[in-house]
Amino acid sequence: MENKVKMISGRKPVLGINGLGRIGKLTLWQHISRKSFSEIVVNIGRKVGTKLEDVALYIEKDSTYGLLHQFLHGYKAKRVIENINEEKGTMLIDDVPVTILRETRDPRQLPWGKHGAKVVVESTGTFKDPTAPPDAKGGSARGHLEAGAEKVIVSAPFKIKEKGLSMPEDAATIVIGINDDKYDHAKHHIISAASCTTTCLAYMIKPLLDYFSSKKILSASMATIHAATGTQEVLDRLPEAGATDLRKNRSIMNNIILTTTGAAKTLGLVIPEMNKIGFIAESVRIPISIGSLIILVVALSDEPGNEPIINRTLINNIYRDAEQKEKRGYIKYTEEQNVSSDIIGHFGPATIIEGNETHTRTAYVTFDLNKLLKIPAEPLSGQLPNSMEIPVTQTVIYGWYDNEMGSYTNMLGDLTVKIASMVYQ
Repeated sequence: MENKVKMISGRKPVLGINGLGRIGKLTLWQHISRKSFSEIVVNIGRKVGTKLEDVALYIEKDSTYGLLHQFLHGYKAKRVIENINEEKGTMLIDDVPVTILRETRDPRQLPWGKHGAKVVVESTGTFKDPTAPPDAKGGSARGHLEAGAEKVIVSAPFKIKEKGLSMPEDAATIVIGINDDKYDHAKHHIISAASCTTTCLAYMIKPLLDYFSSKKILSASMATIHAATGTQEVLDRLPEAGATDLRKNRSIMNNIILTTTGAAKTLGLVIPEMNKIGFIAESVRIPISIGSLIILVVALSDEPGNEPIINRTLINNIYRDAEQKEKRGYIKYTEEQNVSSDIIGHFGPATIIEGNETHTRTAYVTFDLNKLLKIPAEPLSGQLPNSMEIPVTQTVIYGWYDNEMGSYTNMLGDLTVKIASMVYQ
């Protein structure tokens, strides 16, 4: 959290946040802590409780991370929310002025221009289509631009609804530390910060690509064992009309729920080299509130010989080296024996590689050269063998991530600061 937005004429810039769900709330916590913005404007888009104090209590207390003032200043700290003004919708949080908007959910109607919020974090999870026009029914991410923002950072992967439409030139998917060098400030105005899972996965895959290149990675697959999110139900309920996935309506408190993830597709936007590799991504939701795990399985082409070159030691050394090279702490290697609660509030790394559980196995795949070369067997007779063996090493790598505060919103915060520093320079 060391990045700071540059001072502009003695004033710091204003941040807009649309939505105060899990990511919106923790993004607010992040930037209250960083002190990078002179003011933060948060749109809820509706009335909440009976008074503004109810919003303040929601901001202050968190079932996963505890109290805001203890997060900021330690367990002996006292409340940092004060000067609550019901009429103006304002409050002071740890000396940072915060305005709460409660009138509309349509991004196009939000007063970003009035408040000077040139950068907006879109965290509702609703406006993910970068092709939707500003006046789209129900609103769109582009509505923020028409309302006065210059950059919109979407805290979810893009999802284009209309088939056949391509990604607009002014939209980009960025994971900081992986491909933020591809961000074009003059060109990109709607930026997806991908997802927590894609962010973790990118830091698991990138060191392997840097070491082996895509030519040696024959295939890859991953499964994320993921904490519950707001898309799960607390208790079983009837599905909506037309619903095709009936598991989403089952109680997350009582079940392991198979679901889907777009991490493979999004990873190809962040690391285009992955598009050359056969890759499968799956997701399983489990009944815990936070702390997730990616199990990555990669098949690598090994070198012929008596002993495989690719082994557990080599793989772990690749991640040790990656941690040393990544000066911002976005990847961590450990040989501790962790459980999911150990990851809660672990700030900084997109992934924590648990080297103690890295495993490799080498097998030999036999190729029929007659079929492979598509030539009759006779010409090969006496010149080449009819078959050959290729060593393939399969490796299993485990990566932990705090899918809300410690990993995702922390890195989203770094990306927001980087973009804002260019807007306000």
